[in-house]
Amino acid sequence: MLDQTLQRHSIKTQIPPLNLFSITILFFFIIFLTNNIRSTKSHAFVYSGCSQEKFQPDSPYQTNLNSMLSSITSSSYTTLYNSFTLGTDPSAVSPPEGAVYGLYQCRGDLNTKDCSACIASSINQIVLLCPHSYGATLQLDGCFVRYEHVDFLGKPDTTLVHKKCSDRLLNDAEFLRRRDAVLDDLRGAVGFRVSSAGSVEGYTQCFGDVTGGDCSSCLGDAVEQVRSLCGSAAAADVFLAQCYVRYWESGYYNNPSDSSNEDDVGKTVAIIVGVSAGVAVFVILLSFCKKAFG
Repeated sequence: MLDQTLQRHSIKTQIPPLNLFSITILFFFIIFLTNNIRSTKSHAFVYSGCSQEKFQPDSPYQTNLNSMLSSITSSSYTTLYNSFTLGTDPSAVSPPEGAVYGLYQCRGDLNTKDCSACIASSINQIVLLCPHSYGATLQLDGCFVRYEHVDFLGKPDTTLVHKKCSDRLLNDAEFLRRRDAVLDDLRGAVGFRVSSAGSVEGYTQCFGDVTGGDCSSCLGDAVEQVRSLCGSAAAADVFLAQCYVRYWESGYYNNPSDSSNEDDVGKTVAIIVGVSAGVAVFVILLSFCKKAFG
């Protein structure tokens, strides 16, 4: 009789297993998060910049900036480039307190789906990197976002904002000949262009607010700076304020050893994204455990 009582008690207190539906939901949720982390990694961080001047929370500038960032996100679903101006007064001598000017540009070989995903990642990161800054820029591998308190749209600017030269050098004449052929071809681009010569590949782009003549001038400066700053580097990136030039020996950017050069800010953003995803998984697991053990 005692053994039967213990057996019944054991059956009553047996821990109920997670049902098949719950396990399936959890499985697909983890896959969803994993895919999104991979997508975030595909939008590799290149550089960012934040103005020292800050605006006050809940100010007219923040209101207009939030509206602009929302418009940028929406526009990226339909076009690879757009510019915006909010809170301006044409009759004013200086920009009103709430005036904000901005643009975004996706790489010319992206479709609008990939563009919108890249821009969404950019907006999330620029808010983290430049809180309350009157001006900010963020360049990812596939897209660019910039906003300012003063009007910069369409005004020629060939300021060097970022460069990256590979440590590995290739001094052989054949490589240099092919590299120069690619750079000379990219120099003549208007907008976005891809070029290759043997083992060397590259691409370039001007931003959408730049005229054809200013684009040519910007790219000419960028090509000369690539040669002077990076010499015979196996890969090089030079970003000016309104255009950029990138070239590499085939396969160079797929080399795992190059990942050590990743910018620390990019690593920080990736860590934030990864931790957020981990917390989300933990919350879901905790919820299921409460249902199973409760």
